[in-house]
Amino acid sequence: MIRQPIISVLGHVDHGKTSLLDYIRGTAVASREAGGITQHIGATEVPIDTVKAICGKDFEKWGIKLPGLLFIDTPGHKAFTNLRSRGGSLSDLAVLIVDINEGLQPQTLESINILKNYKTPFVMALNKIDRINGFNIIPKSTFGNVISKQNENVKSLLDQKIWDFQAKMYEQGFDCDLYNKISDYTKKIAMVPISAKTGMGVSDLLLLIAGLSQKFLKDKLEIDENDPGKCTILEVKEEKGLGMTLDVIVYDGVVKKKDNIVFGGKDGIYVTTIRALLKPKPL
Repeated sequence: MIRQPIISVLGHVDHGKTSLLDYIRGTAVASREAGGITQHIGATEVPIDTVKAICGKDFEKWGIKLPGLLFIDTPGHKAFTNLRSRGGSLSDLAVLIVDINEGLQPQTLESINILKNYKTPFVMALNKIDRINGFNIIPKSTFGNVISKQNENVKSLLDQKIWDFQAKMYEQGFDCDLYNKISDYTKKIAMVPISAKTGMGVSDLLLLIAGLSQKFLKDKLEIDENDPGKCTILEVKEEKGLGMTLDVIVYDGVVKKKDNIVFGGKDGIYVTTIRALLKPKPL
């Protein structure tokens, strides 16, 4: 059985992490697939049919067999270092989202260090290309189509911003290039220019995430349904009518009702029995 890859979305506050997921969710709602996507405490489950709907005919070229993608939206505010770190350690792949017009900011650099520490593979989404002076906005279009419709001045401005990012990332120890110029993704970090607000380039980003997950993470995504479940706890809270609940992401094996579980807390080790398994309601 192949599980969904866990994709954490990291970056500085207001650089577009939530906007990107809002665009993906909004596209699903518009295409009457809202029941297929669920969101909970910063987790968004995106079925592969929704990815296919956003990517269109290009999707078929990759032969993707994943059941979907699970995105973890980590807070960008400086107060949430621990949550970002947890998201970075949990994820199979990460999207580092940056404002192409602002460059690397404090939480961007912190996110880069988290990814370095956990050796988490990642791609970069260079967001807000629509704010480049004189940019010709073509909503929901691929980056290749968008760039072909820009004048030479805009192309030059975009090239300069991309070169600046390449230089800054090189200082951080990473060799980056545009996603469509890379022949070996094991040696370079892919950069995808996007606009989360208008959807430009988002299909390229989703295809890249799904394609890289399938090609390089297939063994990691294989789970044995007979193995005991392993989870990461995102949140512990009391729910009215339910009592104490754990919000978790299952990354290996299977958990079932009435299973015994063991987890660590601030006061030591806890052992309890699963009374119920609840999935988030669809949006």
